[in-house]
Amino acid sequence: MLGNTYDTQVCSIARALEAVGERWSLLIVRDALFAQVTRFSDFQHNLGLATNVLKTRLDSLIAAGIMERRRYSERPEHYEYLLTEKGRDLAPALIALTAWGDRWSSPNGPPILYRHAECGGPIQPELACSNCGAIEGSEVTVHPGPGMPADYLANRRPRATAAHL
Repeated sequence: MLGNTYDTQVCSIARALEAVGERWSLLIVRDALFAQVTRFSDFQHNLGLATNVLKTRLDSLIAAGIMERRRYSERPEHYEYLLTEKGRDLAPALIALTAWGDRWSSPNGPPILYRHAECGGPIQPELACSNCGAIEGSEVTVHPGPGMPADYLANRRPRATAAHL
């Protein structure tokens, strides 16, 4: 079982979970990305979570560089929470997670449809090979990348497969 931090994991998924793995974090990013929510009170109203929990989540997203806080009123002092480029780059992951939820957790069909703003066409997450185009998940293999520490490879179990890197 993973603890509160994943610093022993050599995995970008684990590192991403450090920033957005708490259950409210991706919902905050979702509302910011797709509903253009920027104000604390609107996040609180939409999500229905306690203000102290929302403040903690927003603070952690700011600390991770996913959102930034910007004052929009001096009297009274009010702030908005805006996604950074790092936060906006979560859109494909959220759309892929939505597609998975639509398939496995929405017996009455998708509650939300993502469409291309320009033409109205449906947005589909897709695994793609840069040479071959669309592929299935079962066709993906895992290999050490440039960020893989040499000592990790040297200390892994001999019977570990590429999928267990």
